[in-house]
Amino acid sequence: MQIEPGKLRSSGFAFGTPVPSPIPAAVSAASGLEGDFATYVSSKEKKKITPMYTFPGQPKLESQWRDMEWTEEQKTSLMKTVSSYRPSCHDVTQARVLLLGPVGSGKSSLISSVQSVFNGRVTNRAMVGSSSTSFTKKLQSFNIHGEKGEDPTGLVLCDIMGLGDGEMTGLTLHDILSVIKGHVPEGHKFLPDQPVRSETAGFVKRPSLKDKIHCVAFVVDASKILTYPKGLSTTFRQLRKHISDLDVHQVALLTHVDAICPETAKDVTQVYKSHYIQDMMSKAGALLGMSTSYIVPVKNYSSELDLNVNTDVLLLSAVDHILQYTDLYFQDNTPQPTGPKIE
Repeated sequence: MQIEPGKLRSSGFAFGTPVPSPIPAAVSAASGLEGDFATYVSSKEKKKITPMYTFPGQPKLESQWRDMEWTEEQKTSLMKTVSSYRPSCHDVTQARVLLLGPVGSGKSSLISSVQSVFNGRVTNRAMVGSSSTSFTKKLQSFNIHGEKGEDPTGLVLCDIMGLGDGEMTGLTLHDILSVIKGHVPEGHKFLPDQPVRSETAGFVKRPSLKDKIHCVAFVVDASKILTYPKGLSTTFRQLRKHISDLDVHQVALLTHVDAICPETAKDVTQVYKSHYIQDMMSKAGALLGMSTSYIVPVKNYSSELDLNVNTDVLLLSAVDHILQYTDLYFQDNTPQPTGPKIE
């Protein structure tokens, strides 16, 4: 379905900052969307909301609700899997994964954390902000480099401005789909009053398979799941429908899990024994409109200066999860060879 840029020019996402009521206005029927996709939230309506999740004192589970090995050997194995990954399509050398989520969900931190694992030390590859507005304003692609002396991996993580960046700064559905389709040039700065058009500088009129996004990873903050606006679920479901129409698989990452579970904050190996995180995974699934089998928890590096093998295993497992669904895209979209016709 074709989305007209003009129809959504004033429709930016506005769910990065919690608000007490659902998003009110409806998008024009001419855009092809049912109900309310996005609107701006005025600065007067913004309120700081403290996460309301409490810890009812439930005992941790005796066994993990997902199998995970927390060993140095497992980390090494996952690093080899990720660093040796190459798309199954010979026409594409790198898989492009778009990280999409509300402001402050941890997209840029995730990129830096994953690269830190391969660097052997905590580094900030992607610039990370600390305010309620998105630090990332443009489309940036980060090739994940292997260990020192190794070739770059076949994975590129694409960062984009956070959804819901407040009044007159939000992304539009049209621009997001333009990125996924491969029309948006690297470094393009998104402006709400200048939607991506064929006249946009660097616009890719006929994107090839290598220009497109091959998987979308939604990134949501576990500590904010209960305080996101009520209309966010509808927004996510409509967004997912349009992405699915492009035959692009989607997964989700639940960040800041250490912020909702004291036991996991002390020891990340408790992540799959935590009632809190298991419950929040279900709530994230309801928010996104997807099965929890598509969702994985992660803990990004933030204040740490040194790597932790268990945090590394959790991060690498998330990347491996993404790559599994990325490869499904290539299986579905790889051009079939045409040989000579046999009479």
